[in-house]
Amino acid sequence: MATQPEQLRARTKQFAIRIVRLFKSLPKTDEARIIGKQVMRSGTSVAANYRAVGRARSRAEFVSKMGVVVEEADETVFWLELLIDTGVVSKVLMESILAEANELLAIFAASLRTARQMKSPQ
Repeated sequence: MATQPEQLRARTKQFAIRIVRLFKSLPKTDEARIIGKQVMRSGTSVAANYRAVGRARSRAEFVSKMGVVVEEADETVFWLELLIDTGVVSKVLMESILAEANELLAIFAASLRTARQMKSPQ
């Protein structure tokens, strides 16, 4: 059975793959390309930066790297919502990937909060 970090590495990689597929399926309009490039960058960055978390050499470095993961996940949620809110992609088509983005954001934000609490003196 895989450890939680290994499961999250696989999950974030699958999320990045879904982001790439979403990007490839977007309409060929200017607004879709511009927003699509943003979601592509931030969405794939979640996986890449989470991998870096596993190489943290200290709690402070872990907190710093996890902070980047949270920022990228939150930015990805924003761009996905913008694709929906501007009518570039229908909400029905985006529900699953948006739900996954929000779940990943919640997981990483909770991990960051826990790491920060452990870091600060009681």
